[in-house]
Amino acid sequence: MRKESLTPRTGSVDVHADAALAKMGYTSELPRNLSMLSVLGMSFAIMAVPFGLSTTMYITLTDGQSVTILWGWVLVSLISLAIAASLAEICAVYPTAGGVYYWSAMLSTRKYAPVASWITGWLTLVGNWTVTLSINFSGGQLILSAITLWREDFVANQYQTILMFWAVMLVCMAVNIFGAKYLDLINKICIYWTSGSVIIILVTVLSMADHKRSGEFVFAHYDASQSGWPSGWAFFVGLLQAAYTLTGYGMVASMCEEVQNPEREVPKAIVLSVAAAGVTGVIYLIPILFVLPDVQLLLNVANGQPIGLLFKTVTGSAGGGFGLLFLILGILFFAGIGALTAASRCTYAFARDGAIPGSRLWKQVDKRFDIPLWALVLSTAVDCLLGLIYFGSSAAFNSFTGVATICLSTSYGMPILISVLRGREAVKHSSFSLGKFGYAINVATLCWICLAVVIFCMPVSLPVEPTTMNYASVVFAGFAAISVAWYFIRGRKEFHGPPVPQDVSPGEEILVPGVAVTDANRERNGDLEHKLSNGHPGNKEL
Repeated sequence: MRKESLTPRTGSVDVHADAALAKMGYTSELPRNLSMLSVLGMSFAIMAVPFGLSTTMYITLTDGQSVTILWGWVLVSLISLAIAASLAEICAVYPTAGGVYYWSAMLSTRKYAPVASWITGWLTLVGNWTVTLSINFSGGQLILSAITLWREDFVANQYQTILMFWAVMLVCMAVNIFGAKYLDLINKICIYWTSGSVIIILVTVLSMADHKRSGEFVFAHYDASQSGWPSGWAFFVGLLQAAYTLTGYGMVASMCEEVQNPEREVPKAIVLSVAAAGVTGVIYLIPILFVLPDVQLLLNVANGQPIGLLFKTVTGSAGGGFGLLFLILGILFFAGIGALTAASRCTYAFARDGAIPGSRLWKQVDKRFDIPLWALVLSTAVDCLLGLIYFGSSAAFNSFTGVATICLSTSYGMPILISVLRGREAVKHSSFSLGKFGYAINVATLCWICLAVVIFCMPVSLPVEPTTMNYASVVFAGFAAISVAWYFIRGRKEFHGPPVPQDVSPGEEILVPGVAVTDANRERNGDLEHKLSNGHPGNKEL
């Protein structure tokens, strides 16, 4: 087949998936080495439930405590499951590395496809970059916080924090480059590591804690007095903890071109990962709340990472605290690698259509490693530079989590909104259809996303000083300015969105040279692959 001769591979080939990708206007360049379990593991790794909840615990301890921590998690888990199902329904129709960016274009009319894909693409690109940044930045802080288990007076300065963050970023980049062929294994190990860690932490804290909270405290205690916000509003501000942790599931759509049978496997992975994350969070949070030490003691931790002190207090020793903290740091390792992998693929996909300055370089696939190496380098460099915001704001992590949540949430909302506005025509025959509940689920998710944009720009507590301000809106505006400027400089004239050969309605079949036009449902059942194997004329072009 000609496509294979153009792109030497070291991994598996899926003729059916490559042909379907060609219909969407792209040539397959990446080996399809990842399984559904691997993609589920990557999504699970990016969300990194115990790690994400641990590093953002100060938010909910300030904004409501038990009720916000537990019931806020349950609420956001259900909302995230609805968003994930909405995205999975679309992903089953358009399984490509472009993800939400490509979906917005295909669901729009051809007139508005370039603008829709441009806006969605920049939102998801910035969201991918900043969620990777926030994971690894908080990871650097968490590593340094381990020192305080033995030296309680130790407070990492800005230079130490930035250097540790850069070290974490470089380790994740190195694994993505030199361990690319092991990513499938790494993602699968993540599932077992995370599950095992949650069980170990649960058993250890419940068996070793000298004092336990009451059931009323765990399930019904609400105290937002530390926040400065009105009591009811503090609950919504505190939802940032859960929303930030549960944002990464849509990022794995960028792995579609590295999975066999992506129209079936990736949607399942997206939804199952959110369901698994929701259950994991409940199992992790309830025992933590039962053994929660004095809240004010935890909030007084200088570096804003109280989980290490919590473990030390419960176990009664620095060694025991570090043992449990080490499990969380292991999850950081998987989360950082997975997030950077997804961010690099998102960068590659967007650059492939010329939407980023310097796209010719960022869209290249390095044949030695079978990865978009320069897109990986760009993602790492952007995150390392953004980390410098910490020199100007001690609450920089708030900004990173806020802008990541806002950008990813709005990028998920764009294709859902367009699908609703166009009568959900494209997803009527999706292999992952939401059926008669589709409209209700889609509209509910859009309402949540609108609320999320507002509340996640809010500072965690009042009053606010320049060094404690949530600069999420500033970072968001900065990237928006770059996006708008580049659109008028080059995008307006040269950017046409994903390569769709002709004007098509949602779900309508399109003609790509060398690929047979067949009924979409029959093709999904292997009809096209059967034709190819029997010498169908399209075989010559593939």
